[in-house]
Amino acid sequence: MSVKYTEDHEWVNLADDGIATVGITQHAQDALGDVVFVELPEVGKSFAQKDVAGVVESVKAAADVYAPLDGEIVEVNEALRDDPSLANSDPLGAGWFFKVRLAQPAQFDALLDATAYDALVQNA
Repeated sequence: MSVKYTEDHEWVNLADDGIATVGITQHAQDALGDVVFVELPEVGKSFAQKDVAGVVESVKAAADVYAPLDGEIVEVNEALRDDPSLANSDPLGAGWFFKVRLAQPAQFDALLDATAYDALVQNA
């Protein structure tokens, strides 16, 4: 498995089976504050890269969650829907948002690695 990042502050963990798990980064949850609601995509729905796939709302703001890659949603995190605070307490683990079967695996390679994402955050 390997993890990459988007300029929209999402992380993408690609498993060997071609299924990618997507969530918001530590930086995103820090900026949002306490998450109180998440809207997750419908399983079976397909998205193009950069399509709005969900929404995260906090006490400070609401933000769109974008599809980081073309593909079909194969699973959503029902535990996150029931307890949105997981996006704060464990954004890179139990706070994942959805899993997507990639339509174009090469898109993953174009995402930011950890060094590039850290530089993006530092220069924001």
